[in-house]
Amino acid sequence: MAAPSHLADHLLSLETALQTREVRNSEEKLRELLAPEFREFGRSGLAYTFDDIVTHLVTETGPDNTSICDFNATMLSDTIALATYRGTRVKEDGTSQFANRSSIWRLDPDGKWRMVFHQGTATE
Repeated sequence: MAAPSHLADHLLSLETALQTREVRNSEEKLRELLAPEFREFGRSGLAYTFDDIVTHLVTETGPDNTSICDFNATMLSDTIALATYRGTRVKEDGTSQFANRSSIWRLDPDGKWRMVFHQGTATE
């Protein structure tokens, strides 16, 4: 079932925030958005745990150079949502990388949505 539009908009704002340098370089902000049991299968094919991704992101440099299109949110249960979208990242040489992306978000008891899983699959 499609997520209500207000929730889809909220999840899109969370996904967008996770693309910004301000959030990516802040362990505190990452802990607000990612569940402690977070796992990721990156577009590179590498697998990351919560600690791996936080360690990597807080030291990441460079401009905010990503965009999200074709965003869709689907409810898997009352407290679990699947977000899918196409992501574009512009590399330093000006070329673009594309990925189909999916995230599983969970509504925690404190009323906040946190990402528990993310996958990026490289595409043309």
